[in-house]
Amino acid sequence: MKLLVAYIATSGGEDAVALGACLARTFDAELEICIVIPPEPAGADDAVERLSDALDSAARRWLDEAAARLPDDIETTTTIAEHANPAEGLIIEARRTSSDILVIGGAGGGISGRHTLGTVVNDILHSSPIPVAVAPPGFAHLGADEVREITVTIGDRPGAPLLFETAIRSGIRAHRPIRLVSILAIDDMQPWRNVPEDTAIESARAHAQRALDEARTQLPENFPVTSTVAQGSTIEEAVEALEWHDGDVVMVGSSRLAAPNTLFLGSTAAKILRAVSVPMIVVPKGTD
Repeated sequence: MKLLVAYIATSGGEDAVALGACLARTFDAELEICIVIPPEPAGADDAVERLSDALDSAARRWLDEAAARLPDDIETTTTIAEHANPAEGLIIEARRTSSDILVIGGAGGGISGRHTLGTVVNDILHSSPIPVAVAPPGFAHLGADEVREITVTIGDRPGAPLLFETAIRSGIRAHRPIRLVSILAIDDMQPWRNVPEDTAIESARAHAQRALDEARTQLPENFPVTSTVAQGSTIEEAVEALEWHDGDVVMVGSSRLAAPNTLFLGSTAAKILRAVSVPMIVVPKGTD
């Protein structure tokens, strides 16, 4: 298994490296740390060439410093990629290396533990062909060394089967418990459906139970898997009502607007991202 970490010498980059190490140790994966720098312009003069050389030298130093902070038990390589668009450059590198997950950090500067998205992160979360793991601010200092449990938000929209299958495979590979969560936001229920609250709650519980039954058919006997309903007035309130621990990660699917085999962070996932203080893994939409 291969993880590609998007790095820049900021707090967000440090968070990404720390999450990459956490996931690499959990999934017994190889780690590649990558910096994307702009290519040297064609026909550049001596001053521009010197600037490009200085940037390349700085990028190499930053990568060496990032790799030096990682423990010896994690197989790590470093790469400098050149592209005018950092997000596109990272996606190209992920394809080139056949990476399984792209790991990124928030923009930094937000509330400690709460996700904040910069332009590059936002672009990746709307175009990546592989799952993207997002580290919350401060993870480099407060994050766990390994994943404790995988929480999966379950739904019946297009793309849900791929999310479900990815979660099952991840849990088996890492030997980590899986928690299936059906989210019920009362205020967000479509008013034209005219569904009583009690009926909606019962439906959410039934959906969670069906997901649990299906998971048990695909998991080894006695594998630790549970299901629950997260209920609140809003999605954020429902998610915050759940019990979270150090080492937890939450896995979500892409929007129905996503192209096949492409990631697109939808409104529900974005609300979850803002509400949680644990890493989030966003899975691309399948072909259905």
